[in-house]
Amino acid sequence: MPPPQRTGRLLVVDDEVELMTALCESLRDEGFEAEGFGDPGAGLDALGRGEFDVLLSDLMMPGTDGIQLLRQALRVDPHLVGVIMTGQGSIQTAVDAMKAGALDYVLKPFRLQQVLPVLDRAMEVRRLRLENVRLRRVISELTFESPRYHVVGDSPAVRKVLRLVEKVAGTDATVLVRGPSGTGKELIARAIHGNSRRRDKPLVTVNCATLQESLLESELFGHERGSFTGADKAKAGLFEVAEGGTLFVDEVAEMSPALQAKLLRVLEDGHYRRVGGTQERTADVRVVAATNKPLEEEQRAGRFREDLFFRLNVITVDLPALRERPEDIPLLVDHFLRTRQVGKVPLTVSPDAVAALVRYDWPGNIRELANVIERAQILAEGSEITPDDLPDNLAAAAPHRREHPPESPDSLDAAECRHVAEVLRRAGGNKVHAAKALGVSRRTLYRLIDRHGLGDGREQPGRPEPGAHP
Repeated sequence: MPPPQRTGRLLVVDDEVELMTALCESLRDEGFEAEGFGDPGAGLDALGRGEFDVLLSDLMMPGTDGIQLLRQALRVDPHLVGVIMTGQGSIQTAVDAMKAGALDYVLKPFRLQQVLPVLDRAMEVRRLRLENVRLRRVISELTFESPRYHVVGDSPAVRKVLRLVEKVAGTDATVLVRGPSGTGKELIARAIHGNSRRRDKPLVTVNCATLQESLLESELFGHERGSFTGADKAKAGLFEVAEGGTLFVDEVAEMSPALQAKLLRVLEDGHYRRVGGTQERTADVRVVAATNKPLEEEQRAGRFREDLFFRLNVITVDLPALRERPEDIPLLVDHFLRTRQVGKVPLTVSPDAVAALVRYDWPGNIRELANVIERAQILAEGSEITPDDLPDNLAAAAPHRREHPPESPDSLDAAECRHVAEVLRRAGGNKVHAAKALGVSRRTLYRLIDRHGLGDGREQPGRPEPGAHP
């Protein structure tokens, strides 16, 4: 197997000049661009004059040691990756190097084959850091119609989507957006339109699943007067309404084969006719289509035209299900709390509630999450959303119920457990009275009972508690 092709600019600083020179030569043989200095100040000056990917510095040097040099270098280039070389390996050395911002450290003396994997990893970290910077710039430069309608997320899947939106928005290419229901397909269509040269023209949407075939054809292409019963006047279709702009065709797989053929013709040459008309019309409209169905399977089953599939599939944006990007859930929750605030004061979310949200499978995807957060804001009794404010199927995913009592009798959890148990005892097991005595809701009391293993937390069927009302 041929050796990996290595690239990247390395700044090597070591006061042992002969070792530094030999190391630079070996690194150049491996494909790196390596520039070496025996003086830390000269290395720092070189960094100010040009861009380097990785700083490979000795730890013990006269004047400025490697850790001080790394700190100064990161002020010049915050995205530089540092690797420390040292002959004094210890836990404290590693801690000091990592605190200074180093990715790793290598022990002297070393063979070249020992340091190459470290440098390969450093180059990958450098690439990711620069990619993050570029993505943040892309996000800041992308235009969204309002803070409420914004692509939110920092996961690799979302980054991939945003990179594709950035590339395709400035073209007139047909785009197919695919993904499960509730993942934000219309939001992507709006982002593509809002960042295109057509942004000042209309963005028109139509959902093929909500209209019968005859109505959908009229909606898309318009109709002439008298073309069918009730057509007492001519009507322009959405292709005319969207002239110069973008038409978002949602649930395109629900379109009948006959309509698929007419859509294909518009995509091919821009020509169409109104229902009942003979005049050829042309449309200068960009089409963004969306579906939650696997079009390849629809095509094999004869429900979707092969030629239309190929015509729509010029650029495909695949949206992941929310369960595939759980790291984005806290960001989405924060977004919904800011943009869909229910009360006068914005709420926060407890760690246990966040854990429950992250663990849940989200079959309804982002749309379901938005509804859950709205509901939780309405039900929250304080300034914080807790698992009690979540639907039961989500609250069950929160960390709770101890299999064993706390190890320390003096812990806060143990004190809480004893207090709840004592209040329940004084209330004779009446959870309505116990909740009032504790100053919490019954839902919160049930959660405490369940958390501390004090019982099932629910009344027995057919035996309502004294003072409880159905």
